[in-house]
Amino acid sequence: MNSQTQTFFPLENLVTLETPYGTFTWGSAKEWVLFAGPDVIEDEGLVTETALEIKNIVTRLKIPWILKCSYDKANRQSLESFRGPGMKKALEHLERIKVKVGCALLTDVHETWQIGPVSEVADVIQIPAFLSRQTDLVVEAARTGKVIHIKKGQFLAPWDMGPIARKAVKSGNHKVLLCERGTTFGYNRLINDMTGLVEMRKLGFPVIFDATHSTQLPGATGSSSGGRREMVWPLARAAMAVGVDGIFLETHPNPDQALCDGPTSLPLSELPKVLKNLNNIFKSHYESDYE
Repeated sequence: MNSQTQTFFPLENLVTLETPYGTFTWGSAKEWVLFAGPDVIEDEGLVTETALEIKNIVTRLKIPWILKCSYDKANRQSLESFRGPGMKKALEHLERIKVKVGCALLTDVHETWQIGPVSEVADVIQIPAFLSRQTDLVVEAARTGKVIHIKKGQFLAPWDMGPIARKAVKSGNHKVLLCERGTTFGYNRLINDMTGLVEMRKLGFPVIFDATHSTQLPGATGSSSGGRREMVWPLARAAMAVGVDGIFLETHPNPDQALCDGPTSLPLSELPKVLKNLNNIFKSHYESDYE
């Protein structure tokens, strides 16, 4: 098929990650990678059990998976909101979880001094959306040589991510993933422009769709963010149909009891049917374009 008519095409520069738990590739248009897990370390046991269940699901479906879990939620709206058990303790939890479950890990950083200790545990370093334009943070993260997952700020256009990605590239790291997680639309509301997925991928970097934070209603409860978790599946389906290199989502055994981002977290019990559906969309999409 002529490349000009393809809706989803291999990128010239692939991003590859080799770990003891598997090799991951973004940008080939032959596979997609799932980032999934609880939002934050609430309890080591809960995260371990959730990760083990996710691993069982993705193993059956043959979906490459990397655990997502934050060690600290530094951007909570209220000072009283749960942030985590503290950086040192949380990273120790995450390191043990990686070994017990047998999985790679994505977690985020908020300040440059955190990057050193985080890079010793994480396989993928995430730059939060609110901090996507923080030059020192992006550059320092890039210098670790790790895969860098940069979330697009809610205030940025898709093409604005080009100069941000090039900060990492000019720092010697081409292993950059760009993530869409919604655009501010008035007060307490985010929307997704699916054409933005195509626009960002034209920059030459693999694109990830954050299906859970895209359903967020920022600050809607007054002291924390609300969300519409029932929209996770429809948005993920739409993104996969457009063509993305991975899906990011947060999942929890009991989202209504989650200590952070419960309103946007996908119930763990729903994960198998959602992933099976997304996998089918990806496969049919690829086959229609290339066979």
